[in-house]
Amino acid sequence: MAALDQQKRKEALIQKQVTTFESGNDMAAKAISQINYHIMGYFPITPSTEIAQILDQMKLKGEHNIQLIPADGEHGSAGINYGGSLTGARVVNATSANGLLYMLEQLPVQSGTRFPMVMNLVTRSVSGPLDIRGDHSDLYYALNTGWIILTAPTPQAVYDLNIIALKLAEHRQVRLPVIVTYDGFFTSHQKRKVSSFVDRRTVQSFIGEPPKDFPTVIHSSRPVTIGAHMLGDDLLNNHYQLSEAIYEAGKVFEQITNEYEEISGRKYSSLNLYEMEDAEFALFLLNSAAETAKIAVDDLRKQGMKVGLIYPNIIRPFPKEQLKSALKNVKALLVGERADSYGAYGGNLSQEIKAALQEDPENHTIVLSRIFGLGGKDFYPDEAKTFLKMAMEAAEKGYAEKPFDYFGQYPGDPKNILRPVLAPPKKDEYVTGLITVTEDLETEKLKVKIPPLRHLMGKPKRMAPGHGACPGCGIFSGLELFFKGIEGDVVTLFQTGCGYVTSAGYPYSSHRQTFIHNLFQNGAATLSGTVEAFFEMKRRGEVDVSDDFTFVMVSGDGGMDIGMGSAIGTALRGHKMIILEYDNEGYMNTGSQQSYSTPIGHMTTTSGVGKNQRGKTFHHKDTPQIMAATGIPYVFTGTEAYPQDLIKKAAKAQWYANHEGVAYGKLLITCPLNWRSNPEDGTEIIKAAVETCFFPLYEIERGKTTITYNPEAKKKKVPVSEWLKYMGKSKHLLKEENKDLLDEFQQIVDFRWNRLKAMHEHPLL
Repeated sequence: MAALDQQKRKEALIQKQVTTFESGNDMAAKAISQINYHIMGYFPITPSTEIAQILDQMKLKGEHNIQLIPADGEHGSAGINYGGSLTGARVVNATSANGLLYMLEQLPVQSGTRFPMVMNLVTRSVSGPLDIRGDHSDLYYALNTGWIILTAPTPQAVYDLNIIALKLAEHRQVRLPVIVTYDGFFTSHQKRKVSSFVDRRTVQSFIGEPPKDFPTVIHSSRPVTIGAHMLGDDLLNNHYQLSEAIYEAGKVFEQITNEYEEISGRKYSSLNLYEMEDAEFALFLLNSAAETAKIAVDDLRKQGMKVGLIYPNIIRPFPKEQLKSALKNVKALLVGERADSYGAYGGNLSQEIKAALQEDPENHTIVLSRIFGLGGKDFYPDEAKTFLKMAMEAAEKGYAEKPFDYFGQYPGDPKNILRPVLAPPKKDEYVTGLITVTEDLETEKLKVKIPPLRHLMGKPKRMAPGHGACPGCGIFSGLELFFKGIEGDVVTLFQTGCGYVTSAGYPYSSHRQTFIHNLFQNGAATLSGTVEAFFEMKRRGEVDVSDDFTFVMVSGDGGMDIGMGSAIGTALRGHKMIILEYDNEGYMNTGSQQSYSTPIGHMTTTSGVGKNQRGKTFHHKDTPQIMAATGIPYVFTGTEAYPQDLIKKAAKAQWYANHEGVAYGKLLITCPLNWRSNPEDGTEIIKAAVETCFFPLYEIERGKTTITYNPEAKKKKVPVSEWLKYMGKSKHLLKEENKDLLDEFQQIVDFRWNRLKAMHEHPLL
């Protein structure tokens, strides 16, 4: 009877919840929304991007008032959030893969100065080569940052651990940032049955008010210095305190999860032990793979085999004592890891498990380590059975014949070697002799003569057919037209973006000449190194190639946000190369999030349109003017809607790149999918952008500006509404209730156009 009464009392404490089918990203966003953080600095990267998108949609509905701040890159997002935490505000972030690595140097700053926050790490394979699906190679980089790390195998755990994480981060015995990590595309996108609290006040009451008695930067009566440099003695003490706090976090985690069980009915121990009571053989897995392995354990149990499964909810601090206890009677354990610690004969967790067991002289568990599931490679119950049978075989032999190995790799077959579909083009095929560029010493400008466009159509394309761009995408038609003005051989580098991912998916490539890929933030710097190495080897006589070899770095999909610093550095150094940006007005390769080139008021997946928001809240970045300010010899804008203009500018860009230094060009190109426009309207849309003067055609040659197409002079200038009407992402601006926003947009377009005309008329401007 007493036990029954106790059970009733427990049930009475459980707060009202609703059951739905949701993904891990849905549940992360729901927890973040219910907590109602103060700010979230973010930058989109697959597969964590959805979190910011969902939160933007929630904000439209008035479900939270978190300030969502779009950063210029993950490094910037980490800085935004650190700065927010210094005020005592509650801050949150989400990232994946190389996004985590880009912000990596900021993570020890946050933990070393002991300011709490929460970050969702939606795991993904770290480039290179690029792979956007899930493994744990990003997570392992975070192990030594001083952040607490919670691991969530299911969407339910993502929700619950996000709530637990903030309370843990702010606990006065902890005061450390927390990562909640879950598997990209497995947990992040797959929907499962989940429960969540109906009333956000339940969540906020559980977490409590933000602590007020710790130093912050906003109390003028108590000025503080944060981040002063330390010498060795002080730094040793600082790190000792951090170390003590993170171990204390393991105890506090158990306390908080016990409290959470009272209101939710769900318990989160440091280790989940599945069928481990009498297990003699076991698996240790992280996150979603454990859910798959449960099926294998159940099947083998039915066959009378004493197998079990261990999977943690926390790995920083590492649950050493709980693990030692769980493995007391286990003869063999196989540790499956979705990341390697190269050269260490096992992944990080394998080594930590071995180290823990080394401390227990009575434990004789044989430990095997297998690297599996990299790049999102699927993991099936039969493979989990294979793992368990490997453990059984090792126990039977009394040792692990192969303690460390990869699982699922296979040798290549020389018979399957790929042959080029098209013969590599010869240099002469790209030299028509029909384009001439001469220098006018009097005007200090170049004179370009090009033949009628039809005469250049025989020049082979630089891109082979078969790329995967969307119907109506302007990237490749725009680039091909630009390349009609380039004579001779080229080496192109594409930053990550639609242009890259649709044209170079291993083992295939649509690029007919040498092609390089590097990440968003470093394309220009990478190609500048290629250029300088090329010229140095040529100077030494180590390579024999022609002088008209042209190097082109192609950026797009917002790459001139996160890659702006690299591009400016390259421009200032003056390398002989072209930086070409295709502007589709968003981070299109990650799902049409707002970039700094998105115009004000335009709708994206992170600048929704509704009662509480009217699209992007600030004006677009004028990248050509920024690049011109570096003093490079040539800057231009162009579009395929005005082909002769673009080809002439391409020829000039090649001349300047081969003779003087960096040339920069910006092409406006259509993105029907995310602009919500008709694919067949591409040319008309781009023409309208030019004739409204939103995208003026001009060049800046050795500091002097020339407008190359003036719609006013041709009496073709129209208001920006004539451009906006073509696109679903901007039609709301034409409604009467948004007239003030349309007027503001028109004013900035007119201001920039009038300023450009003044620069055209006055060479010193």
